[in-house]
Amino acid sequence: MKTIIRKNYLNTLSVLKDKNLIKVATGVRRCGKSTLMMQFQDLLRAENPNVSVLAINMDMPEFRILAEKNWKEIYDYIIQHIKKNETNYVFIDEVQNVPEFEKLLEGLYVHPNIDLYVTGSNAFLLSSELATLLTGRAYEINVLPFSFADYLEFTEKTANPDRAFAEYVRTGGFPEAVRLSQAGNNFANEYLQTVFKNIYENDISKRHTIYAEESYQEVVDFLIDSVGSNVSAGNIAKVLSANKKKIDNKTVSKYINTLVEAYLFYKVNRYDIKGKQHLATQEKYYLVDLGFRNALLGKELVSDAGHLLENVIYLELKRRNHQIWIGKTDNLEVDFVVRNNEGYTQYIQVSQTVQNAITLARELAPFDKIPDHNEKILITMDYESGTHNGIKQINAIDWLLNP
Repeated sequence: MKTIIRKNYLNTLSVLKDKNLIKVATGVRRCGKSTLMMQFQDLLRAENPNVSVLAINMDMPEFRILAEKNWKEIYDYIIQHIKKNETNYVFIDEVQNVPEFEKLLEGLYVHPNIDLYVTGSNAFLLSSELATLLTGRAYEINVLPFSFADYLEFTEKTANPDRAFAEYVRTGGFPEAVRLSQAGNNFANEYLQTVFKNIYENDISKRHTIYAEESYQEVVDFLIDSVGSNVSAGNIAKVLSANKKKIDNKTVSKYINTLVEAYLFYKVNRYDIKGKQHLATQEKYYLVDLGFRNALLGKELVSDAGHLLENVIYLELKRRNHQIWIGKTDNLEVDFVVRNNEGYTQYIQVSQTVQNAITLARELAPFDKIPDHNEKILITMDYESGTHNGIKQINAIDWLLNP
């Protein structure tokens, strides 16, 4: 299997090249951020063989000594190793591991000969603390594991995309998990369990005090099992307490925030379509990679297939840089209200199948309550496509592979 060129992310980096911004690639650990940056470095060298590139990865032996240094010593090291009177492209992997890293970034940002690129695996560090210091100076590129199109290219399983999609939902899109799955799903599962443990130890427990690890894991399992469903901290606390796992709303809310900060889950808020206002209750959470579901819960695909498909569609919408909300219209729900980069709005419903007339009517009903004429799409795994009173029905695999 080959290395996949992450074209969309590389295109974004190319557009931002030499712009007066810190390019910040964020995302869950092991999703491919470092590989992306190496691919971009290769692109820079292909354009100009004499380009000055300085890439620092604290995990590499030649840079391990820097991991013990303070931010000023690392800054001095970088300044000593760049060329004068030309643009130097400086890359720093997992920058949040540098003590007082924001001072390092600010110093490098104002240097006239540096175009700065960094990666990080913690949303709080890179969106809250950085935002205060570097408002308007940083551009965040959120990197996700492989899309289904990436998965097909990586595995070369293009002959039977339906079967490949089932395997993708089971294995997920972490590059190494996909590679290991070729030797057996147990290898991929063990790898993903290790990834989760690594995220917990490095991005969560080091920063937050987790008093009851068992209760924390119960919250993780609950959220994984509830992708695509409306949840609240109060509801989770009530369910866990009923199962003899005593925990309060505040603790559940704190635990969920740590999972979002580590990019394990993405929170999606609700939007009142008729009232045109954002709502603060009954949000949904989508898992960054469905491989975790199989690895941590051991759930079969047939269990909740519709919500798993919804999770896949959400992640693809995010890859396409759309703004995404859960839609509310009267007492009905639209799975996704989407606004693209050009400002156009779409309404999307996701269902595993609508071959049953009752199911079809249920999925179309929220569209009938929407007063405007923005595009309305029904995405299913059914082979049938067409329209229902102007509402497009599209096969999910066709939609995923033909943006």
